[in-house]
Amino acid sequence: MSALDAAQAALAAEHAAVYGYGVVGGRIAPDRKAEATAAFEAHRARRDALRRTVRDLGGSPVAAAAAYRLPFAVDDPAGAVRLAADLEDRVAGVYSDLVRAAEGPLRAEAAASLREAAVRAVRWRGTGVTFPGLAERV
Repeated sequence: MSALDAAQAALAAEHAAVYGYGVVGGRIAPDRKAEATAAFEAHRARRDALRRTVRDLGGSPVAAAAAYRLPFAVDDPAGAVRLAADLEDRVAGVYSDLVRAAEGPLRAEAAASLREAAVRAVRWRGTGVTFPGLAERV
């Protein structure tokens, strides 16, 4: 996978995460609303940075979809927490691919993004995984 392809995949995942956190924000318990808002803002910032990265790599940034299919119904605060953890796991996975495909500063940025997603996933889920971003491959 090229760095451009991996950056496009990360951008697509960030688009989906921004959408997903919109759902999380509508269902999350009040005591975790600030945490959901902070994650939403972090994903928006990463999305915007990835748009620039894709352009710098010579590509045209992939556009966001009008809507995304959620992996399960989110009807209550517990479902919102579960979705938030799932979103972070998915984002960590694509950043893992970008770490492998990139070099230099882009690789360092991808590693930082993977770490941030893994930390947020642990906060939402309450437990971690052995190899964040690689859980589906173990």
